[in-house]
Amino acid sequence: MMKSNRFGLIGKNISYSFSKGYFTQKFSEMGLKDHTYENFDLQKISEFEKVIKKNPNLKGLNVTIPYKQEIIPYLDTLEEQAREIGAVNTIQFTENGLKGHNTDTYGFRNAIFPYIKKHHTKALLLGTGGASKAVAFVLDSIGISHTSVSRHPKDGQLSYDELDGSIMKDFTVLVNCTPLGTYPNIEQSPNIPYRYIGENHLLFDLIYNPEKTKFLKEGEVRGAQVSNGLRMLELQADRAWEIWNE
Repeated sequence: MMKSNRFGLIGKNISYSFSKGYFTQKFSEMGLKDHTYENFDLQKISEFEKVIKKNPNLKGLNVTIPYKQEIIPYLDTLEEQAREIGAVNTIQFTENGLKGHNTDTYGFRNAIFPYIKKHHTKALLLGTGGASKAVAFVLDSIGISHTSVSRHPKDGQLSYDELDGSIMKDFTVLVNCTPLGTYPNIEQSPNIPYRYIGENHLLFDLIYNPEKTKFLKEGEVRGAQVSNGLRMLELQADRAWEIWNE
């Protein structure tokens, strides 16, 4: 029998996803037997329209890479913060159609804030995808200036080759917004000069599997503070749940 309250995740190659396990356990603990959470693995974003047509019992969706920006044209409205960031990770089903939200900001802000110290005034964002946009938004809001690092830098961005000792010393917060290091490719990491990292640095990885990526291990062994993305994911998921129940 089809469950009457269905939720799910839109993404590509998402069998590893955190969300399905998290919400399935949440529904079980809350005794919500008529609730399910499932993965909608799309090879291209145009398949999204079929998902909506074929699944009339959907009550809410999450969105993950690579579709946080590509999903926007398929939505009817955007919450103000999601519009400003230009990326959506939560879709609310409303009387007026599909509304896009960004709860990554809530998750990231509350996950990184306990680690921030006075000398953490500048951040390097490794990667320029949808996740980095939410990170940049949060850093702006807490007064940390930031520069993006890209393999194909645009104006105002740095290339990985440009990262030297003076830049690494100046930018004491490093946020990995790339998928490099995600299981099963755990030997990968962003191509930065780790030798310049020290105890003044904070390394935050949006990845949660493995628990400690090579990026985090390289920082930890040099005395830096490190955090993975698990707390951020839990917080953004809980915020999404609140939005779906508004």
